[in-house]
Formats: sequence, C-alpha cells, structure tokens
Amino acid sequence: MKRIISQCIKELAQFRRDRLTLALAILLPIATLFIYGYAIRLETKDIPIVIQDFSMTPLSRSYVEQLFSTNKFAATPRIGKAEVASAIDRGIAKAAIIIPPDFDREIKNNKTSTIQVLIDGTDANNARVIQNNIKATSQAFLRSSQLQPSNNNVVTRTRLWFNPGRKESLYIVPGVFGVILWIFPSLLAAIAMVREKERGTILQVYASSLTAAELLLGKLLAYFLIGIAQAIFVIILGAILFQISLVAEPSSFIIGTLLFLTNSVMFGLMIGTRANSQNAAVQGVATAGFTTALLLSGFIYPLSNIPFPLSLISNVLPARYYIELSRDAFVRGTGWLGIWYAPIVLFLTFLFLFNVARRNLSRMQLPD
Repeated sequence: MKRIISQCIKELAQFRRDRLTLALAILLPIATLFIYGYAIRLETKDIPIVIQDFSMTPLSRSYVEQLFSTNKFAATPRIGKAEVASAIDRGIAKAAIIIPPDFDREIKNNKTSTIQVLIDGTDANNARVIQNNIKATSQAFLRSSQLQPSNNNVVTRTRLWFNPGRKESLYIVPGVFGVILWIFPSLLAAIAMVREKERGTILQVYASSLTAAELLLGKLLAYFLIGIAQAIFVIILGAILFQISLVAEPSSFIIGTLLFLTNSVMFGLMIGTRANSQNAAVQGVATAGFTTALLLSGFIYPLSNIPFPLSLISNVLPARYYIELSRDAFVRGTGWLGIWYAPIVLFLTFLFLFNVARRNLSRMQLPD
C-alpha cells in the first residue's frame, strides 16, 4: 500500500509541475462544456421558409400567421413570384408553401383545398421535422378556425413527464458530463504513462520491485483524484450555467461517477501501456474513446438507431451507462430503482480494463 501511495504522490507532483498539462486539465473541459452545452440543439427552430399566397384572403393570411406563430419557421426576404420555386435550389429557404387561389372558396364550400409544400430533402431528418410541423400547424389551424368536425370519437391529451418545458439543456448537459469525464481523465492518464517511456524512467520501474499492479494502482489513484476535481468543477459549473439540478437521491449518481472515473483513468492507462509516443496516445484516446463516446453512447443519437454490429460496441461502453445514470439524476429522478445496473457494469468494465493494462505492463517488465 505504501508503494501505491508513494507512486500516487510522485504522479501528483509531476502533474503539478507541468503547467501546460495543468492548464489543459482545466481549460479543455470548460471549453467542451461551453461548446457542447450551447451549440448542440436537437430541436430545430427558425427554419427559413418562403410562402406564396395566391389567395390573399383573411383566411389564407390567418393560416400564414399560424405557421409563424409556432416559432418553428422564419420568413425569408421577399422575392419575386417567379423565384419561389427556385428559393430552395439556391438555399434561401428550406421549404416553400404555395397557397392556391381558391383556398378560401373551397374551404367555405366544405371542399378540400390542396396546399403545395416543397421541402429541401438534403437533410432527411430536417425534412421530416419540417413536414411534421407543417402538418401539425395545419391541423391546429383547422381546429382554431372551427373548420374541423367536432364529433371526434378519440381525443388525445398529451402530458410530458420529467421535462414538461422541453428544456434541451436537461438532456444535453448531463450527457456532456459523461463525454468530458470519459475523455480528459483518460487523456491525462495516457499521456502520463507514455511520458514514462519517452523519458526512459519506465526502465527504472521495470528493474525495481514495484509490480505492474502497484504501478497502475498508483497512477490510477493520482489521476482518479484529479478526475474527481474535474468532475466537481464541471458539474457545478454546468449546473450554474444551464440551471439544472439533481432531482433524485444523489447516492447512485455519486457512486456511479466515482466508478466511471476509475474506468476513464484505467482506459487511459491501458492506451498508454500500448502507445510508444504521446501523439499515439492522444490519437488512441481520441479514436477509441472520444469517437465512441460521442457517437455510440446515446449522447446524441438514440441507441436504437445504431446499426448492427456497431450496436454491440455500445453495450460495453462505460460512457453509455454513465450518461444514462447522469440523465436519470438530473431529469428522470428514479434513482437506484431505475439505474441499478449501471454501477455494476461500470465495476465489471473497470476490472476488465485493469486486467488488460496489467498484462501489457507485465509483458514489458524485466524478468527477476
């Protein structure tokens, strides 16, 4: 135990003397929190559209006002009548809505009036959002104008649970915590391990009586403490900036965070035992860590959308389970009842990563 603590103290002293690494440990998580927290928006707003109203009646103008009152659409600058169809081609608008001349007359005669909608399908997801919004707005317009039959046998009443205000930061920011705490503690640990090789000090360790497990545990303890400091700082800053707070009993979140940090640091140490340069270590963490945490953890895209066989990778990613745990703590609030499996998976993945890193170091150590 004394060897592990001594190794930890040595690592902390080296980390404190390296001002560049110390600055990166603070500035990079802050920058990531700002960029992802403010830049990522899953709900599309202010979609530029162009409307050609050939009817020019109070009813058609009321329909146009209904479209813009949703705050989903924004009017494009006025263009000529002949340029309406080409507005999408030139990228001025994402959709064009053409109201026919007989719009008012057909509706008042209880007939169907067809509105033409042209949508830019370059982005398939955005096209679906535009299509669904226009349909929903049209239905709302018919109801508000009392143009829809009132003898509906089925009436739906929708209630949003956990996030009734549809505040996107409640979904994005807890996920950002998972990405930050997976990337930066592992990056620092990987660089620290490779630095031993580049400076040649790893040979002294190999020749000493310090075992591979003791070396790993010493470094793990040091960067685990650094990771705790990063986690406290990032979570508090995120809670203040984005006005989020814990809605569940915090024990599951605290234990899960500690287990996740051990996974993050051990993942970096495992990469460091295989890499021979700091550039290789950074690339390894970026490719195997950052890319998977960003795309395969459920941070942005639903896990159900990940195709096979990539979906198999998501099942063993620690970031996936911590993001679920974090979102439960800040949004759902079910606590241990709904997220009991996450700490178990995180503990098992830590054991796997530690065993792999220990074997890598044991192969390189000099025989007694």
